[in-house]
Amino acid sequence: MSDSGSRTTPKDKFHCCLSNAMQKIESSVKNAKNIIMEWMHAVERRDYQSLRGIVSDNISYVGPLNSFNSAEPYLKYLEHLSLPKFDIKKEFADSNDVCLLYELPIGTPPVTSFVCAWFHVNDDGKISSIRVIFDPRPYIQHK
Repeated sequence: MSDSGSRTTPKDKFHCCLSNAMQKIESSVKNAKNIIMEWMHAVERRDYQSLRGIVSDNISYVGPLNSFNSAEPYLKYLEHLSLPKFDIKKEFADSNDVCLLYELPIGTPPVTSFVCAWFHVNDDGKISSIRVIFDPRPYIQHK
């Protein structure tokens, strides 16, 4: 008797592996995005203890005005900034990378800046790098 109906072809194996890989990618995107949203909410609440739990010890932060290569100075900087609520315009996620486009009013009087922030979440579920881009001129010009 032939059992040809239950045979697995190489094509079937490929589709199964592809499906599993796609599910893993979707899962990591979802997880990375969730971690970044957790970061954003913790920044808005000024919950630096929670932030410390989701950033890597050797986080790399690079922005127009500062850069840091460890968690403690980065968190002190965030604390000093005392950022307001983020006005998210768009989110993009690709595997462990997440990009946020948002507007942020900073300063007195407030100047609203359009910001692009690119986050990388490592395999341990911690933010290992942040690259921030915005026009720094309103913050460095003397009046």
